Amino acid sequence: MAKIKGANELAKYMTEQFVTYMETPKEQRKQTRSSAKALREPWLTRWFGWGPASLMIWWKIRAERQNTSAIKRAKTQQEL
Repeated sequence: MAKIKGANELAKYMTEQFVTYMETPKEQRKQTRSSAKALREPWLTRWFGWGPASLMIWWKIRAERQNTSAIKRAKTQQEL
């Protein structure tokens, strides 16, 4: 953002930004917004770093392993 010295320049800058926004088509604004959102990191990583994210991944894998082992146990018990 450019340095703004006075109220007149502020009004001019805001008007230019508003006109630029209004002149762009709605679909282009939506596309720009969605592409910017896709490039952004997940909020957990942005706020807390990779520690909690790695714990979530580990916990998810752990839960999947427990579910598959429970299914295997149930199948072997049905065979008996």
